[in-house]
Amino acid sequence: MKISRFAQLGAVAAVASLALAGCASNEGGASSGGSSEAPAGASSLTGTLVGGGASSQEVAVQAWTQGLQTANPDLTIDYDPSGSGTGRESFQAGAVQFAGSDRAFKVDEITAGPFDGCADGSDLVELPTYISPIAVVFNLEGIDSLNLDATTLAKIFAGQITTWNDPAIAALNSGVSLPATAITPVHRSDKSGTTGNFTDYLGKTAPDVWTAGSVEEWPALGGEAAQGTSGVISAVEGGQGTIGYADASRAGNLGTVAIQVGSDFVSYSPEAAAAIVDASPEEEGRAATDIAIKLDRTSTEAGVYPIVLVSYLIGCAEYKDAATAELVKGFFTYAASEEGQEAAASAAGSAPISDTLREQVTTAIEAIK
Repeated sequence: MKISRFAQLGAVAAVASLALAGCASNEGGASSGGSSEAPAGASSLTGTLVGGGASSQEVAVQAWTQGLQTANPDLTIDYDPSGSGTGRESFQAGAVQFAGSDRAFKVDEITAGPFDGCADGSDLVELPTYISPIAVVFNLEGIDSLNLDATTLAKIFAGQITTWNDPAIAALNSGVSLPATAITPVHRSDKSGTTGNFTDYLGKTAPDVWTAGSVEEWPALGGEAAQGTSGVISAVEGGQGTIGYADASRAGNLGTVAIQVGSDFVSYSPEAAAAIVDASPEEEGRAATDIAIKLDRTSTEAGVYPIVLVSYLIGCAEYKDAATAELVKGFFTYAASEEGQEAAASAAGSAPISDTLREQVTTAIEAIK
């Protein structure tokens, strides 16, 4: 991980360390084995915390909610997996207190504002706490896995390759008996960060074929539309010859695609997803609490899986309401903790963030007030 703003956060790192030490002392600490008396995060939290957004991290949010509410029985956390775009819009309007999003706010979106729940002049806190591969899933009787390169994958979703026995697919899958079944690409009907990440990969690796670029709303290229992650999975499961893209935690028993990286074909895994994030820099021109990763989709490093989403927890550095700030801070602290990351990995198959990234994320959380 290339930490471009770590020095900016260094001035408050000591304060964060002391605060976390006090939290651990009060709660008995947290361990990877789950033997602590309470999970990481503020103790004695009471009230209701409302969030919404990315359906990709829904399972992880459920795991974080369960862990934090176990230690804080008077705390209620409600999260609506309405999609990244809706989550960001709701957060900006002050309708939710935090958002989940499969991309960070763009710099010009932050500049344009306003963010109704934040104090005037507040920076955003954007934390890459959920890292997961996007699985390319398909339903083709008798076939569990296929190899595809970027160009062939782009042609499938652009409607240029229309049958499964197309020579381009056959050339990458020697020995596989491919049927003449028609291909039905399935895409998200809603504005989606998963779509944004998937099309970003296609646009960066096969720009001559995928000319629509990185977009969160699917362009007019045909195929079948489905609402949310669950809708895509249901559509792929319910058809024959279907292919779609979804957070890997939802792939289930569907067939999956190994993606060509360099001369190898790499299957999705938490380890391969973490590898591409650690090999990528941060975006520039952001506040110290705004940790946005610029994924290197074209990497040819061994063992990286390039179709990855980094899903963010988004809040205010300074809230208008101090009670809200306390709840958000407690939830974000648990989500970023080793315990929280392992809970998400166990429930959703995500990749725990590295210790280096956790240190930066923790310092950003300590700035919330």
